[in-house]
Order: sequence, then C-alpha cells, then structure tokens
Amino acid sequence: MCRSIKTLRPPVLPEEATEEDIRAAALQFVRKVSGFRAPAAHNREVFERAVDEVTEATRKLLDGLEVRGGRGAAGKATQAPAPDAA
Repeated sequence: MCRSIKTLRPPVLPEEATEEDIRAAALQFVRKVSGFRAPAAHNREVFERAVDEVTEATRKLLDGLEVRGGRGAAGKATQAPAPDAA
C-alpha cells in the first residue's frame, strides 16, 4: 500500500529535502494512517488538508533540527563542542 518513507535530513540525504520530497513523505504518512491510497470524494478535502498540515509540520521539523557532525538548521556545517583543554 505504501512505500517506505525515507529519512529527509542530512547526512542521510546528501542535500536538503526538496518540497517534493517533503510532500511525498507527508502523503505516504497520511495514506498509511488513514488506510486509503486515495480518498473517496467525501473524504478528499480532509485528506488533502491532512497532507498539507503534515507537510508543514515536517518542514518546520527539518528546519529546526540540529544535526551534529552534519548540516544544521541554517544549512551550515555543525560540530560537537570541543572538550575543555583543562
């Protein structure tokens, strides 16, 4: 029914996830949770709204994550703090 949802953050993904990647993952999530590959006409609006909301939540999550040793929220390389020299 649904392909695996892939990890959308670096270093698993070599670059930042695209809007298309994020929306595809959101669609797969909503399909899995609802049990419907495609909604019936009377459920289409709520289904699409759920995809939009999961897409936005995923974008916020990815934007806010700090990945040590990878790329941080601003797309800058981050690293763990150096131990004290004392």
